[in-house]
Amino acid sequence: MSGFRDRAMRRAVGRAIHHYDMIADGDRIAVGLSGGKDSLTLMWTLHERLSRIPIQYSLHAIHIDPGFEGSPSGLLDAYCQKEGYGLRIEDTDYGIRAHSEENRENPCFLCARLRRQRLFEVAHELGCNKLALGHNMDDIIETLFLNMCYAGEISTMVPCQSFFKGKLVVIRPLAHVHEQAIHQFAKDHSFPDFVNPCPSARTSKRLEIKRMLNRLYQKNGKIKGNIFRSMSHVKLDYLLTSGARRKSTEPSLSTGA
Repeated sequence: MSGFRDRAMRRAVGRAIHHYDMIADGDRIAVGLSGGKDSLTLMWTLHERLSRIPIQYSLHAIHIDPGFEGSPSGLLDAYCQKEGYGLRIEDTDYGIRAHSEENRENPCFLCARLRRQRLFEVAHELGCNKLALGHNMDDIIETLFLNMCYAGEISTMVPCQSFFKGKLVVIRPLAHVHEQAIHQFAKDHSFPDFVNPCPSARTSKRLEIKRMLNRLYQKNGKIKGNIFRSMSHVKLDYLLTSGARRKSTEPSLSTGA
């Protein structure tokens, strides 16, 4: 059964890579390695496929340590050495700053922004033209609902996105993979379970959205796939628009329409 799941994972990742043209020969790919199941699965799949594809690329793992007590960075470093992954660890105080008294309202937003900024900087320092992140299908759907509920906009993270006039491209090769499939894959491969020391790990807005969506998924198995497909089948004419755009798209009375 694990062999079947391995093949399914490779197919899903390969399909996303080819569909969004994520990786090219000679790419230097920075990999955001948090130590969670998603990022460990991402690193494994990108490393494994090098032995069976006709192109070559290099992988450069980066771990941004947010500074909490009980950080898994030492254990993660030992794991990467055992697996033959090159890892750069960046020690920061981003998590502490994000949870300070001045920023109680939304610590996750600030911490994520600071960590992503540092990932961009380190990727540039390493000469990488791609940055691979371990976001999966569930993450993309949850971000859509987070942005609607808390930012008042319809948007989400995309599988492939260019930054800095094309100097760096963020890729998400797990975009077509379900979170549950990643959990099973990690179990099959006995990935270490690094404990997340963040105090907001079990109280975040994202977790609230995840629980809401899981209740929907339990009622109808087609809902998750339908939501994911809907993000590439947007009917703009059936969304609210600004007054300027509405006037430009409405038929003119003078035409007799």
